[in-house]
Amino acid sequence: MGTIKPVACLILTLILAAAAAAQQSTKPTHQQTSDSGSEAQNGSVRGRVVLPSGAQVSEPVKVSLQTLRGVETFIYTDLQGAFEMRNIEPGDYTLEVEADRQQRFETVTERILVQRGTPSVVTIYLKEKKSAEDSKDSKSAAAVVSAGELDRKVPAAAAKEFDRAGKAAKEGKAAEAIEHFRRAISIYPDYLMAHNDLGTQLMGLGKLDEAEEEFRRAIKIGPKVFNPQLNLGIILVQSHKFSEAATTLETALSLDASSPSAHFFAGLAFMGTDDLARAEKELKSAYELGGSSLSLALFHLGQLYMSQGKREEAAQAFESYLRETPKAANAEQVERLLAVLRQP
Repeated sequence: MGTIKPVACLILTLILAAAAAAQQSTKPTHQQTSDSGSEAQNGSVRGRVVLPSGAQVSEPVKVSLQTLRGVETFIYTDLQGAFEMRNIEPGDYTLEVEADRQQRFETVTERILVQRGTPSVVTIYLKEKKSAEDSKDSKSAAAVVSAGELDRKVPAAAAKEFDRAGKAAKEGKAAEAIEHFRRAISIYPDYLMAHNDLGTQLMGLGKLDEAEEEFRRAIKIGPKVFNPQLNLGIILVQSHKFSEAATTLETALSLDASSPSAHFFAGLAFMGTDDLARAEKELKSAYELGGSSLSLALFHLGQLYMSQGKREEAAQAFESYLRETPKAANAEQVERLLAVLRQP
């Protein structure tokens, strides 16, 4: 049987990554009835979790829907913080967003009213803790510099443009957001968060070279800030600059080893450099930390094992991937691969 070179599949799977990341699975504490009649009588909750600045998060965040009885259901956002809970009975609820593993943010709650037949839309802002002294991992906290710390001297005019950019970005007005970010930077060239968030907007439009430049500028201003390092690593993977991507993502992991996204893209970078042992380690870590929100790591593990002729391991990885995301965009492709692997 022929084998598949991991790098040869990266273009396809990077395209699939965005779609697969959005396929979140809810894990309710109890099953809700789900038929067309009940859905017509119920509502939904749709929203996004964002950083204190209004910028996108860079990894899945747990969101719980609660009543006085306790947790009704919970879900992990996609890599950009978006989430949707469907078939929710009308009533008053509390959304709770848990703090991240590095404990940089507080647990945030927000009351919502779910109405019949219409989505309840909400944007939840994370809140930075006032001090890093309470962090359980003081060594890790000392290694990470908050972007907010570096941006304390931002002039009011630049901050105003940044806020306008964040509002435009939340409304899906990318071109307007980019213009305001650029104005903020023209007022204050060392505005780290503006460079980073401008880069994310450009990346979303497929302008990878321009985005890469903004992330590099952000890193030059704050080399110990996590998000620009991760974002640059993602750009480098997408641009097939695998060696530099691996180095950059190792730096990101040194700043936040609990980030599922950093492990995931590091795995892709090491696949690109043919360091398959390290790629396997990082992809496994991505899935262990991110769960179903990063089940795509299982697909890449299957590819990796196929390239090594490890048929049984490849089949197990693909089967686990389909169990986690049975409606994945590439489900038919994976079924075909499994059929080949199961041949005697």
